[in-house]
Amino acid sequence: MRLTCILLIIGAVVSCKQAPTQNKSTTTLAPVYPAKELNAAFLIVDGVYNSELIAPMDVLHHTKFHVNPFIRVFTVAQHQDTITSFEGLKIIPDYAFTVDSIPAIDILVVPSAAHSMDEDLQNEVLTEFVRKSGKEASYFMSLCDGAFVLANAGLLESYECTTFPGDIQRFKESYPRLVVHEGISFVHDRKAITSAGGAKSYDPALYLVELLYGKKVADGIAQGLVIDWQLNEVKHIAVGR
Repeated sequence: MRLTCILLIIGAVVSCKQAPTQNKSTTTLAPVYPAKELNAAFLIVDGVYNSELIAPMDVLHHTKFHVNPFIRVFTVAQHQDTITSFEGLKIIPDYAFTVDSIPAIDILVVPSAAHSMDEDLQNEVLTEFVRKSGKEASYFMSLCDGAFVLANAGLLESYECTTFPGDIQRFKESYPRLVVHEGISFVHDRKAITSAGGAKSYDPALYLVELLYGKKVADGIAQGLVIDWQLNEVKHIAVGR
């Protein structure tokens, strides 16, 4: 009996040591190096969460200090009215997609909002904008429950993806045909980058910067934001890379 207990303890210790290796990502990126300035549109609605909006915007905006051509960021909403974030931040949209002529969108970013899983999904005008913009963009990115908005627009069909950890089960039940991953920061599959959100909202944006402009630029931005950034130390899935 005593020998059995000792063997079980040794097995548990070995298992604990091996677990991180199983989760370690080994993605190798060949930077794209865009030949032109890219436009990143951040879709904002009432109830948008500060973290999921500001973190990736901060990262993409800072490309202008490290590379040229860089990423130009702007906000877009359905109307010109002031948007109020979930935490009470007042935001005046740069563009209203129902009335303004919007620059061509290369990167569509959909942060999570208070109603990303209910009311926003019933907004047909919003859904059509996401569908059209996502199809025309080179990349579309979701933070947290923004993945529900992308999936509702049909943009994640045949894509591997993820969302906020606490809503994984609901996401799977709502969109049973999707391949949904758990326990990771983000998933990149072709045009789609979906992520867990929260404090990890910097991760998918830094990944996209490294994919587009290389490790030196991503490291420079991370250093300026005081973020310890090593891509392969972040739990993620990059399909086909």
